[in-house]
Amino acid sequence: TSSNMDNLYNTSSTLLLSGFNLPPESVAPAFLFATLSYMIIVFCNIILILTIVLNKSLHQPMYLILLNLPINDLMGSTALFPQVIKEILTNSRTMQYSACVVQAFFIHIYAGGTVFILTVMAYDRYIAICCPLKYNTVMTNARIMKMITAVWMCSFVLISVLFTLLLRLPRCRSEISHPYCDNPTLLTLVCANTTINNIYGLFMVALSQIIANGMILYTYLQILVECFRSRRSDTKTKALQTCATHLIVFLLLECLGLFTIISYRITNMSPHLRRFFGVSTLIFPPTLNPIIYGLKTKEIKEKVVHFFRNKILAS
Repeated sequence: TSSNMDNLYNTSSTLLLSGFNLPPESVAPAFLFATLSYMIIVFCNIILILTIVLNKSLHQPMYLILLNLPINDLMGSTALFPQVIKEILTNSRTMQYSACVVQAFFIHIYAGGTVFILTVMAYDRYIAICCPLKYNTVMTNARIMKMITAVWMCSFVLISVLFTLLLRLPRCRSEISHPYCDNPTLLTLVCANTTINNIYGLFMVALSQIIANGMILYTYLQILVECFRSRRSDTKTKALQTCATHLIVFLLLECLGLFTIISYRITNMSPHLRRFFGVSTLIFPPTLNPIIYGLKTKEIKEKVVHFFRNKILAS
């Protein structure tokens, strides 16, 4: 019986993905859409990174925190797009289990990273608007580095535990009902009790949501109160503009993320809708973040325009 058990768990290291099942006439448009989306994400995020890194005047707390967002977005979309583009182009629906785990790991790091980075950005705006006189003493470069390190470490540790719990379980299936890999999808391949995984997964989501939503709600309420107290209309307008853009990005991410998490719990949901939500979490925020933050931030916009006018057009 032990050999039978070995055979049962000795599943193939190649997984079968449920592909996009595109009709032949849709392959070219889908390939173009995916490739263009990825190129736009890479282009916009690299421009934002280079603008902040190469301009000494932007080496301030707000931009040093912001710098982490395009890095994180590039990581998330690079975990997804090359595999999806290959899948569309070659119509191959297979993937190595190890590659699937790596993809899932980075997609989860991206999701956690985004939530934590936006939380730190909200804290930075709160200090800047509500305690402007303390700003330079509170937001020192050393403290910024500590906060950024904490963001990445928290994300890395939480997700590493999630995947350690996953990889200890035996697999006996090798078909995935999703166009890319993530923890809930990988858990469907397991033939063992996944209660601990489910409890930890929900605990992790709840913990990060409580911290992020609590922090963002508190800081924005304080900023709003401060804005309405302020006599200066320009301060009020600028603060409200900054907060509005932050909130739009955060709410977009929250809605897409929550729909994706809920879609796994609803058994009779259309697989196309589930795929759409899953993929959109990795398309919309990475595309919109650099545009919203880059173009809404006057200093960054000026530097980008200056760079293109002087370097690109002059040559």
